[in-house]
Amino acid sequence: MVINEIFYSLQGEGFLTGVPSVFVRLAGCPLQCRWCDTKYAWDQRAGEDYNISDIVKTVLCKESPEQQWPCKFIVITGGEPMINPDLPQLVRQLKTAGKHITIETAGIAYIPDMPCDLMSISPKLSNSVPDDAQASAGHKDSRLDIAVLQELIDNYEYQLKFVVDSQDDLPEIRQTIEKIGDVNPEKVMLMPQAATRDELLAKSLMAAEMCKQTGYAFSQRLQILLWNNQKGK
Repeated sequence: MVINEIFYSLQGEGFLTGVPSVFVRLAGCPLQCRWCDTKYAWDQRAGEDYNISDIVKTVLCKESPEQQWPCKFIVITGGEPMINPDLPQLVRQLKTAGKHITIETAGIAYIPDMPCDLMSISPKLSNSVPDDAQASAGHKDSRLDIAVLQELIDNYEYQLKFVVDSQDDLPEIRQTIEKIGDVNPEKVMLMPQAATRDELLAKSLMAAEMCKQTGYAFSQRLQILLWNNQKGK
């Protein structure tokens, strides 16, 4: 697997916000969203080759136990981890070590029978379409797969996080949820689109008002609020 980075921080988003976690960022993502804050992980070669056992050793700090990270939570992110065929093997080995596993995905691919604890799904709305015409064409074809989203929420413990850029996103969010069907509204979160602390502060009040309007939860973005989206934080 090509790993972009492995680091220890706080979970910045979702219902586990604030929980100390080890992040394993896989390289490669076909979507290339306009507002993506991890563009450095788009390329499938953007990192170093690891075998599964080496990833597990690094996460568990087996070669330096005195510096072991004091947490049980692992977040596998990207890029887009669900496009990696070796992902189930990595998840199984980390679960064997007693870890809680979150997989962060755009919901564009389905893999069955992974022993993950939380599938954190962020369906991409039309506000994510890239400005580049060529990238935009591929993005529109693959950004939203309702059948895959249905499979994921039917088979995994999940949360749905929607990135909101303006109030105009709300009808599309509601339409997407209606198309998926059988979505628990208590598992839906709205998250302000932002790549910097200033953008986050500017859009958080809007997202909060949308949450009050819909009953959906507000998702903070601690990695931006605390560290201004600094890599490896």
